[in-house]
Amino acid sequence: MFNQKPSTAQDYIDCYYSRSLRIETDFPKLQETVQPPVCIVGGGMAGVATAQSLAERGIHAVLLEANRIAWGASGRNGGFVSAGYSLSPEKIAKAVGNQHARALYDLTADAFHLVQKRMGAKKELICEGEEGILGVSWYDDEKSVRDHVTFMNDVMGEKFEFWPRAKVAEYYNTNKYYDAYFKTRAMQLHALNYVCHAANTAQDAGARIFEKSPVTAYCKKGDQWHIYTENGHIIADQLVLCCGIQTGGIQKKLARSVLSVSTFVLLTEPMEEKLHQTIRAPYGVMDSRFSSNYYRPLTKDHRLLWGGLVSMFHPSQEKLKKIMMQNLLSIYPQFEGVQAEVAWGGDMGYPTHKMPQIGRLQEGLWYAQGFGGHGMTSTVAAGEVIAAAIAEQDERYKLFEPFGLTYAGKPFGPAIAQTAYWLFQLRDSLQSLRYNRS
Repeated sequence: MFNQKPSTAQDYIDCYYSRSLRIETDFPKLQETVQPPVCIVGGGMAGVATAQSLAERGIHAVLLEANRIAWGASGRNGGFVSAGYSLSPEKIAKAVGNQHARALYDLTADAFHLVQKRMGAKKELICEGEEGILGVSWYDDEKSVRDHVTFMNDVMGEKFEFWPRAKVAEYYNTNKYYDAYFKTRAMQLHALNYVCHAANTAQDAGARIFEKSPVTAYCKKGDQWHIYTENGHIIADQLVLCCGIQTGGIQKKLARSVLSVSTFVLLTEPMEEKLHQTIRAPYGVMDSRFSSNYYRPLTKDHRLLWGGLVSMFHPSQEKLKKIMMQNLLSIYPQFEGVQAEVAWGGDMGYPTHKMPQIGRLQEGLWYAQGFGGHGMTSTVAAGEVIAAAIAEQDERYKLFEPFGLTYAGKPFGPAIAQTAYWLFQLRDSLQSLRYNRS
C-alpha cells in the first residue's frame, strides 16, 4: 500500500495520507513579480477551491502557500465528506430561522456534488470506502435520533435513514451504541490526494500556484493590493485570505477570531479477520458525544483510521499511539493486541460559534476561515461564494454574516479550548448517567 509514493510526500508529516499519496504536485517558489486579477493566500482546501471556482469562471488567480499544498489540516483529517457545518443544522435554524439555515445547508450540499464532479478521472485514487456516514447515538434516547432524522429530511431536504439499535449492533460489535441515523449523501476520501488533484486541476485551468512562498506583508496602494514574499511580489485587484490559523501577523483581526485546536488520528496495522468480525460495514462512523470519535475502515488493506480527542498539547508519537489505542479499545476491546502503525495530530481553526467565517473586510479584501470539524464541503462552498462574488457580484457570502469575526480569547484561546473540552467530556458523562448508561 505504501510503496511508490511521490517524492513530494517527504515534505508532509508522517501520516496515512503522506504514506499513501499517489498524486504528484510540482509548484515553484515565487521569485518574480506577477499581476493577476486575484491573489489567494493559503493552499488548503479553501484556497485551492477558491482558485478552482475562479478558474471555472474564467478568472486566473495566483495562489501562495507557505509550505506545501494541503500541508495543514486539509491534508491530514478524517476524510469525511457530507453537507453541513460544525454547528448542527438545528442550532443554525434556531439562530437564523429555517429558511436561512436551509440556504446555508444547500451551499454545502451543492459543494458535495462539486467535490464528486471535480475528482474526475482521479476518482479511483481519491474515493475510499462506500458512500454513506453513520451517526451513532451514545445515549439511550431513540426520540432525539428520530427527531434529527425528521428535521434533516423535512427541513434540510436530506434523505436520512433511521437505524434501530438492533441494526447498528448487526454491523458494529460494541455495547456503546444505541440507535443511529445514516447519511446517504456522504462519502470518504483520501484528503491529501484530493487537494493535490484539485490544485493540479486549478493550474490546468489557468491558475498559478506557488509553494514555499510565505507572505511577509500586504498593503493596498491605490486600487490594488500588493502582496510580498521573501523573493516575490504580487499586484492584484482582489485579495483572498484563506490562511486559517496560519494567518499570524499578516491579519491580526482574522487571527484573533479563531481558536487553534489540535485533534488526532491513528492508523492501525492490517487486521483482516479481526476488523471484519468487529466492524461489518464500510461506512464512516461518528458518535453523538461532543468529545466524539470518528472512524472508517480502509477496506482495501484492512486497517482502521480512528480519530478523536482534543488537546492544546502535542504528545510524542509513541505516547500518542498509546493514548489513541486506549481510546479505541474503550469502544472495541476486541482490538486488544492490534498495533498502531502511525498516529498524528493536526491544528484546526474553530470560531467560538462553530460556523465558518466568510466575508469581506473591505473593498477587494476577502477572507474564509474557521472550518474546523466539518471542512470538506464548507471549504468548497466558501470557494464558490467568494468566486461568485468576485466574478458575478453574487451576494450569497452574506448568508454567513450572522456568524462573524467573534473574538476567540487569544492569547488564552488554547487553554480556554482545552478547558471547554474537559467540561464537554463531563457533560457527556452526565448525559450517559441521565440515560441510564453504566
